Amino acid sequence: MTSLDRIGSANPPITALTLIGRGTLRLLGNLGAMAIFFSIAFINIFRRKQLREIIRQVFYIGARSSLIVLLVGLFTGMVLGLQLFYTLVKFGSVGALGSAISLSLVREMGPVLAAIMIAARAGSGMAAEIGILRISEQVDALYTMRVDPVRYLISPRIAASIISFPILTAFFDLIGIIGGYLTGVLLLGTNAGTYFYRVQSSLSMVDVRGGFIKALIFGAIVSCICCFQGYFCHMRTDGYGAKAVGLATVSAVVLSCVMILVADYVVTSFLM
Repeated sequence: MTSLDRIGSANPPITALTLIGRGTLRLLGNLGAMAIFFSIAFINIFRRKQLREIIRQVFYIGARSSLIVLLVGLFTGMVLGLQLFYTLVKFGSVGALGSAISLSLVREMGPVLAAIMIAARAGSGMAAEIGILRISEQVDALYTMRVDPVRYLISPRIAASIISFPILTAFFDLIGIIGGYLTGVLLLGTNAGTYFYRVQSSLSMVDVRGGFIKALIFGAIVSCICCFQGYFCHMRTDGYGAKAVGLATVSAVVLSCVMILVADYVVTSFLM
């Protein structure tokens, strides 16, 4: 039995504090490594010969994710229209349905849900693809050819995410408002003119700008976390080979979703 074990058995709170301290230091170390990783990749975005790969990644992250984003946006707007209609009826404020739906989507639900959908579809793909390149030693092969792997693999994906997230968020907001119209006007009988007037009068550029700022931040967070998890999957202690890639992919999606919600709270606190 080591001295630390003896201390832990004699005084359990010390062991608990030790575990908390180790976890905190590990978290801070990972956050620092991720920040350095993102900084290097972001700087390399502005180097030459990146445009073609960025366009290819925009197609993969943005265009290939558009269908699921539009589908979720449509049903989110329809559910909002249904729930808010019966809530507003109780207060005699059905005319405010357009305002409630548009503000909910543009300020909060649009950026958050669009980012989560993209993280689930494209983020997992980024982590898995880069992880396979790592365990198959193709990343090491790039080093031997004097090609910077971060610049070649990571920078285009971060740039494409920063471009794609605001665009998909705008589509999500638009189709969500249309979904609210389908439920509130066509199914429940709210006046169409009142609905669109409320949408137009309640939204301002401050609301739209805030939603786009969130989308930009979410794009940077998701791309950084997913690429980081895939790039360093070979250093995991809970698995190796194909198992490490699978664990890295799961960690990338879970951490991305959690950090989207955390960042949403922080950004909203500054924008309010």
